[in-house]
Amino acid sequence: MGEVVGAGLLAHVPTIMLPEKTRRELNEGKEISLVTGLRRLREEVFDTLDYDTVVVLDSHWATTVEFVVTAQPRRAGLFTSEELPRGMRRIPYDYPGDPELAHLIASYQDKHATWITAIDDPYLPVHYATINLWSYLGVPEKRWISIGVCQTAEVEDSLRLGRALGDAIAASDRKVILIASGALSHTFWPLRHLRAHEASDPRHIFSDAAREADLERIEWFKAGDHARVLATMPEFFPHKPEAGFRHYLMMIGALGEGDCTARARQYGDYENSVGTGQVHLWFDRPEGGFPRPRPTDASADPYPYPYPA
Repeated sequence: MGEVVGAGLLAHVPTIMLPEKTRRELNEGKEISLVTGLRRLREEVFDTLDYDTVVVLDSHWATTVEFVVTAQPRRAGLFTSEELPRGMRRIPYDYPGDPELAHLIASYQDKHATWITAIDDPYLPVHYATINLWSYLGVPEKRWISIGVCQTAEVEDSLRLGRALGDAIAASDRKVILIASGALSHTFWPLRHLRAHEASDPRHIFSDAAREADLERIEWFKAGDHARVLATMPEFFPHKPEAGFRHYLMMIGALGEGDCTARARQYGDYENSVGTGQVHLWFDRPEGGFPRPRPTDASADPYPYPYPA
């Protein structure tokens, strides 16, 4: 029987891929703690934990009519970002996939009344929400797969994907790490103002209200109060959490939703990235394991929260 052995809500901001000299120039002479936080996470967790596969819930990969999970036996190449090619270009990557787990995840779509497809096309693009974190945390022999957020998915849909993911892991023989790769609040400064707000200090977050909403949720995560995070999603939406916070919703769907009380450990500081709120939060496996995913009642919607237009 498989299990989730740990989970993280981790920042993938492009800044972490810049040379240290450039990072310091942008950050008032200081190293950004998102970099040192990932290095600590690698040393304290990824280098010590017994796991087989990492599943990245990739907030930069937006699908439309279904959830998609990568099913290639291996991903390798050079990555250049179409969004920020100056800072993320020709990044080498080479890691094994996990086709067996990918197809197992897709097989649970009917049970949870959703749509999931495993795709093994070698030309399927990769995204920097996966590549940046693999660059810091990846180990050559460990399998990595990614699941895209579905841009038409509401809260309940993302939770259903998570439930299918959790059931598939339990039915496998895999020890799995889940990574919800993405930010908290996610409003950028306009271009003409952006370069005045590149430093990491949270005073550069786009608004005081967004910063306060982020910090409030960080405290709830540290207290293990995932139920409160879920219950207050409508209040968080105006602060434009990245990808509608679907990366987190997919992760917590696999971990039992409001039944999950895993407390977060923070790696590095809460930091700004040109207006957006970034943090690394790690959830250790509780004694006895994470709660099993909730069953899906296709006729009910316990989280009837539509995203703002």
